[in-house]
Amino acid sequence: MRNVIAVVTALFVAMIGLGAPALAADPAYKVLVFSKTAGFRHDAIPAGITALRGLATENGFTVDATEDAGAFTTANLAQYRAVVFLMTTGDVLDATQQTAFESYIAGGGGYVGVHAAADTEYDWPFYGGLVGAYFASHPAIQQATVRVEDRTHPSTAHLPATWVRTDELYNYRTNPRSTAHVLATLDESTYSGGSMGADHPISWCKAYRGGRSWYTGLGHTGASYTEPSFRAHLYGGLRYAAGVVPGGCGTTPTPTPTPTPSPGVALLSSGRPVTTSSTENGAFVGSNAVDGNGGTRWSSAFSDPQWISVDLGSARQVSRVRLQWEAAYGRAYRIETSADGTTWTQAHATTAGDGGVDDVTFTATGARYVRVYGTQRATPYGYSLWELEVYGR
Repeated sequence: MRNVIAVVTALFVAMIGLGAPALAADPAYKVLVFSKTAGFRHDAIPAGITALRGLATENGFTVDATEDAGAFTTANLAQYRAVVFLMTTGDVLDATQQTAFESYIAGGGGYVGVHAAADTEYDWPFYGGLVGAYFASHPAIQQATVRVEDRTHPSTAHLPATWVRTDELYNYRTNPRSTAHVLATLDESTYSGGSMGADHPISWCKAYRGGRSWYTGLGHTGASYTEPSFRAHLYGGLRYAAGVVPGGCGTTPTPTPTPTPSPGVALLSSGRPVTTSSTENGAFVGSNAVDGNGGTRWSSAFSDPQWISVDLGSARQVSRVRLQWEAAYGRAYRIETSADGTTWTQAHATTAGDGGVDDVTFTATGARYVRVYGTQRATPYGYSLWELEVYGR
């Protein structure tokens, strides 16, 4: 028995030593870490870069770190799955660079904001929406209790419900809760100097104009970047922003009003068998698109063409397909039907897809199989569907 306990203990220690929980390998990707300052400069910036490089080495992704705003060009940003604003301050990008970054986010890119990223670009409305809230003030560094609201997100799943730590604790000009999914809050009763009251978010995430955003107000101290729990917090946020894991951050688009189905028309695809041309990795399998869960998705490999097909089990009269896209979507795709899964007939086609929710109706046609066949990606990433819904009789 003591041998078993020793083995389990050794494995746990090894996991903590990595600074993040042991996880299945993600596909290779690149991250840009940007730490330019035009105001206060945090001494912990080098520690933050070192931590991110260490996480990259341990987990198979690549980090490029820079303070050169010239890196913000459309061509250069296209190679990165996420951009980390690591304790940036002040006005760090010019108008041309801002435009390039807006295009990057619109194309499905990810943003990670750490601590003073909220003390950045006050006169750029796009950035204000992206980060979620601007810095207002802070008390002295002290111990406080963080209340974890979401214990399923990859950045907070490893944390206890109450997380006691020492840091510089920001107050914000506005509460981000109305536009973001709050992951954790500060308990102002456990420290001095809080100004936001009973609801004081300190970490949150959101979908934003085609991309993903994750922010933590923690991370002022250099010691934070050697703490296993904080490193895992940072890594989980990065994985979400990079789009390699789902986060339930409001990324499911708000459903648009849809026509009332004709009598007898029903959802036919729920839980039915799915085949796909490829999957990005084991977390994003095709069955996720028909499970009725708006927080799970199918994601393909990063190439064209790609397709996903659902078997309705028997011949049905199909008249409507509803696609709920994630930030990576098809610019050009066809909806096709088939009686045998071999010969396909086009029911709908577009070359101007813009993501969000596509609710397509067409003349009822007999089919057992329905396929979405993508021929052009709108982003550098694969096709990504939260839900594929097929309706008919």
